[in-house]
Amino acid sequence: MPDAITRRDLLGGSALAAMGGQRPAGDIKIGLYSITYLGLWYRGDALTLEQLVERARSFGYQGIEIDGKRPHGCPLLWTRERCRRLRQYAADRGIAIAGVAANNDFSSPIPEHREAQLAWVREMIRMTADFGARVLRVFLAWPGATKAPDGGGRYDVAQRIWNAAHEGVPEEQAWEWCRECLVEAARYAGEHGVTLALQNHKPLINNYRQMLQMIREVGSPHLKACLDAPILEDKDPAYVRQAVLDTGELQVQSHFGGEYERPDPGGPIRRAALRRLPEGRYERLGYEDPAKDYYPAFVRALFEIGYRGWMNYELCHPLPVVNGRTVGIEYVDSCARLAAEYMREVIARARVAS
Repeated sequence: MPDAITRRDLLGGSALAAMGGQRPAGDIKIGLYSITYLGLWYRGDALTLEQLVERARSFGYQGIEIDGKRPHGCPLLWTRERCRRLRQYAADRGIAIAGVAANNDFSSPIPEHREAQLAWVREMIRMTADFGARVLRVFLAWPGATKAPDGGGRYDVAQRIWNAAHEGVPEEQAWEWCRECLVEAARYAGEHGVTLALQNHKPLINNYRQMLQMIREVGSPHLKACLDAPILEDKDPAYVRQAVLDTGELQVQSHFGGEYERPDPGGPIRRAALRRLPEGRYERLGYEDPAKDYYPAFVRALFEIGYRGWMNYELCHPLPVVNGRTVGIEYVDSCARLAAEYMREVIARARVAS
C-alpha cells in the first residue's frame, strides 16, 4: 500500500505552500457529534436529533454532526422536506448542522458490497446537501460497531468479521478498490455541492501521510481531509503540528474525544487516561498528564494554517461499567458538557497565541 508522500505531492496543503502567501485568520467552532447520543455506548435510549440540538445549545456547542445510521442520519428516513425542517429547527436555536458521517467501507473483496456502499454514500451525499451541511466525512474501511448484550457498545465483533472477510486480500488491492469508489463518490459529491472529508482512521490508513496520499491519488477538489489528533500515530507536539501543517488547506473537519471530569470543584477539567483491553473495553488509569496534552499543539497549528471549520466532540468507545452495569446517559451528559468547556479554553488560548 502506498506510504511515501512528498510535500511537492500535496494539493497545495503543505507547510511550505501555507507560508507562500498571507494566511486567512483561523476560526474554529465546536460541534457535538451525534454518535455520542446514539444509544450505543451508554445504557439507555438514543436522543432524537431535535433533542441533540437542545443538548448542543445548552452545553455551549455551536453545531451538530449527524451520524449516518439509524436512529439518527439514515437517509432512508430523511426526505428533503424532513431535512429542511430539522435544519430550520436547529437554525432557530442558533445551531448549525456541521456535517454528516458516512460510516462507509469501500474495501470489501465482494463487488456487490462495494456497489451497495457506493449507493449508500450517494444517498448520504444527497441527505448532507438537504441538511444544508457542506461536509460528509468518509472512511476507506469502517468495520463497524455492535451493541453489547449487557448495554453499551463494542468494536471487537465487527472487527473480527472485517478481518475474516479480508483474509488473504493484499492491502494494495483493497487500497485500489477504495480509490475507485472514492473517485466515483467524489463525483457525486461535486454534483451536490458537498465536500467529502477523508479521516485518518484505520484500517488501511495507518498514518496521516497515507490519508494525504489517497487524497492525492483521487485528485478531486471534492475530496479533502478530516485530520483528527486523537488517532494520530504519534502524539508528540512537534509531530502533531507537522501533521496539521502538511495537511494544510485540505483540512475541512476535525474531532476531539475522551471522557472528561472536574475532580475538584472549581478546579481544572481533566481528561481520563484510558487503556484498551483485549476484549474491547477500556480501563481507567487516572487522568492524562496536562503537560502531555496534544490538543493545544493541534489547535495552535490549526490557527497557524488559517483553518476555518469545525472540531466536533465524539464519545464513541466502550464506557465504564459500574456495579455490573454500563453507565447511563447522565455520564455522557457530564462528559459532553465538560468537553465543550475544555475545548473552548484550548481554542481561546490558541487564538491569543496566534
